[in-house]
Amino acid sequence: ARLVESGGGLVQAGDSLRLSCAATSGRTLGLYAMGWFRQAPGKDREFVAAISYAGTFTDYADFAQGRFTITRDNDQTGNYLQMNNLKPEDTAVYYCAAKFDSTFRTDITNPEYWGQGTQLTVTP
Repeated sequence: ARLVESGGGLVQAGDSLRLSCAATSGRTLGLYAMGWFRQAPGKDREFVAAISYAGTFTDYADFAQGRFTITRDNDQTGNYLQMNNLKPEDTAVYYCAAKFDSTFRTDITNPEYWGQGTQLTVTP
């Protein structure tokens, strides 16, 4: 499967935005944990949020807790990252990832699939 992100753009601090991630060709990812990483210029890629297969459990980085919400779409072909109260430090390329895991875990380290990334820029 190939993952395709969409929804990035240029927003102001305090705005909201929703990123989408979809598997190509309608492939289902029902037994995959899914999530997001981000990479700001000059920084390492970091974990943002993850959701277990079937959407049972979620996990968030500290900076995302309370502002970001990850959900899965009903046909299990992708997920969404709702981001509220955006800050300039959220500026980064956001990458979707999927990792096979049928145990309800939210661990998406070393995922099998990556998206190409979508740019989010937040201005003060």
